[in-house]
Formats: sequence, structure tokens, C-alpha cells
Amino acid sequence: QVQLVESGGGSVQAGGSLRLSCAASVYRYSRYCMGWFRQAPGKEREGVAGIDSEGSTSYADSMKGRFTISQDNAKKTVYLQMNSLKPEDTAMYYCAAVSFAWWATVSPAPCRQSKDVNYWGQGTQVTVSS
Repeated sequence: QVQLVESGGGSVQAGGSLRLSCAASVYRYSRYCMGWFRQAPGKEREGVAGIDSEGSTSYADSMKGRFTISQDNAKKTVYLQMNSLKPEDTAMYYCAAVSFAWWATVSPAPCRQSKDVNYWGQGTQVTVSS
């Protein structure tokens, strides 16, 4: 069973930065993507960014230029660097992972679509004050 453990959330003022981390334990898959979702109170969960095992990335339009996803393959850890934070970025942020069958095309896109996610983390809260 894969476990995803997030860290790095917290409170920050608008314009500030945070870096989220997600460590995957017992991750045997070599063909995968990992990503970040967020969910604000009363809103649907939305995909933020994804990165696949080959290093390709995908971002939601509203996060491009402010958020950067990266990974350390040796540590099986994915990071989300968030800059120029806005109050509307306040949400619970969830780490996610998708494993690909041998015949499937590896892509970061499924890690921004809830219906495709195989594994979820517990979430880490990000609060941005104005």
C-alpha cells in the first residue's frame, strides 16, 4: 500500500511563499505521476500541478508562473513551490499519485484529474492572509 505524507503547509501573508513536500513510501511503480490538488471550503477539489516519472509537468492555468512542481526521484518526494501567494490560494492541499500500466502513455495530466488518482495523501492546510 502506497502512503503519501504531506508537509510544509502553514500560514503566510499575501505575497509570501511556501514549499509543500510529499513523500511516498513503498512506491514500487516506475511509471507514474504525482501531483497536487487543493480544496477550499465549499468548493470542489481542483488539480494544481502534476509531474510524471519522466519529468514532464502540467499546471492549472491560474497557477502557471507562481507555482512550480519538482521531484527528487531518489527520495520519492515531490515538491510544490508556491510564490506570490494570494488569499484565494487558501485551501487544504492534497498530494496524489497515479500509476500507469505498461501499455499506457506516461503523462502528468492524470495527476490533475481526481477521477484518475490511485492514491491520496491526508492533506496539509495552507492559509494566506491579506
